[in-house]
Amino acid sequence: MDNVKGRLIALGGGDDDGLIKLIKSEICGIQSHIEVIATATPQALDAVDSGNAYKEAFEELGCENVRFMRIDEEHEADTSENITRIGKADVIFFTGGDQLRLAHFLQGTKLLELMHRRYLEEDIIISGTSAGAAVMSDRMIYNGYGHYSLIRGEMKTAHGFGFIKKVYIDSHFAERGRFGRLAHAVAHDPDYIGIGLSEETGVIITEGNQVEVFGTGVVTIIDASDVRFSNTRQVEESEPIAVENLKMHLLVNGYRYCLKEHLFQPIPQENRKAEA
Repeated sequence: MDNVKGRLIALGGGDDDGLIKLIKSEICGIQSHIEVIATATPQALDAVDSGNAYKEAFEELGCENVRFMRIDEEHEADTSENITRIGKADVIFFTGGDQLRLAHFLQGTKLLELMHRRYLEEDIIISGTSAGAAVMSDRMIYNGYGHYSLIRGEMKTAHGFGFIKKVYIDSHFAERGRFGRLAHAVAHDPDYIGIGLSEETGVIITEGNQVEVFGTGVVTIIDASDVRFSNTRQVEESEPIAVENLKMHLLVNGYRYCLKEHLFQPIPQENRKAEA
């Protein structure tokens, strides 16, 4: 995706005050339109509560045009009102929950197609926390726990929203022991790069390529481009995997990773965008 004009802002879960403040500082204007989508929350009443809570959090910072968009079993995505609202949005924010629900209700819709077009062509922010972060790429991990995730068949992936390609984004990374499943995913698909987000820590992805960290924690980058051996496609179901020469980088605020170049580098002080 060359010449992408939009930005992705993804948080690994946990306390999201830093993400909300970052979005506010990035849009720089109380008149900016923010759309909150809580479809990932399984229960309807919980989704309403979650959507309204985020709406109020943005409003407490002075944002005046924040709306909660319901998309679920009883509220379809492709209404004329939703299309109009997404057409005006400066920020789209996906809450946490179940990323499979987000994919189920939004994939194949005109609404998601509009989000894609605007992300490619305009300076719009697509943001999310937890499940709302995991769904951003063309593929997402939705299963795999602890050491079991290093057994063939235990780590599972599905199609995501595709704002960015050839990336796996995993949330609650350190806190829920998800190194194994992200390593398994990129070893199985070595043209993908894994981005593991700790809680209260996230990334800003610009131009579909440059990954910068915000927050106080660590972002883990897993790169399988130089793997010399992997048995992930040959080993029998329920057997552990073996991988040689899988690379890992630990990224913190003040550093960035360029996905296309596989490059880890410090950010010049005058160019830093992502503050803790």
